[in-house]
Amino acid sequence: MHLIAVNIGRERQVQVGERTVRTGIYKTPVTGRVRLDAFGLEADVVADAKHHGGRDQAVYAYSAEDYDWWAEQLGEALEPGTFGENLTLSSFGREPVRIGDRFRVGEVLLEVTAPRIPCGVFATRMSDLEWVRKFRQARRPGFYARVLVSGQVQAGDPLERLSTPHDYPTLTELFELHYARNPDPARVRRLLEAPIAERARRDWERWLEQFDQA
Repeated sequence: MHLIAVNIGRERQVQVGERTVRTGIYKTPVTGRVRLDAFGLEADVVADAKHHGGRDQAVYAYSAEDYDWWAEQLGEALEPGTFGENLTLSSFGREPVRIGDRFRVGEVLLEVTAPRIPCGVFATRMSDLEWVRKFRQARRPGFYARVLVSGQVQAGDPLERLSTPHDYPTLTELFELHYARNPDPARVRRLLEAPIAERARRDWERWLEQFDQA
């Protein structure tokens, strides 16, 4: 496995319904080595800091294998960075990715924290009003990660997956739980034992508190 592309975006303004939104989702591959630290890729833009970026979502990664699947569905190949990912990996490996799994990319070490949840900006990027539904149904979300070891990365760097020794939820489990109408409290408590992103942790802790008080 290896790193296929490092993708960086500049800020744009797009129209999402009646809103004008600032976004960094339009990313393209760059050449050479790029610094990656706890706050993300050097020179990459995080326009919506409320929902993106930060130490627990410093990096978004997607796989070429999932892009190949989308190419079959859409009838066209998609270039690295199309989904707004910072890192395009050749593969995530054979086993389902779990929260807490680690990926060594060159000299950088990442820890998986959350799946990507599609939004209206993503649909605008894809020029498809049905994109949120399609992405949800595909169940191929890619992952956000925190950076445990900083360093420089470039296309072609070797990629190694270090699976967590714990039975933490898979990305798909967390992705589906996000859309559940009546989440199972036991599943939520199990999820909170994992090193998930702080945004997701706050939301689920708040939900569990309300459930316990009901």
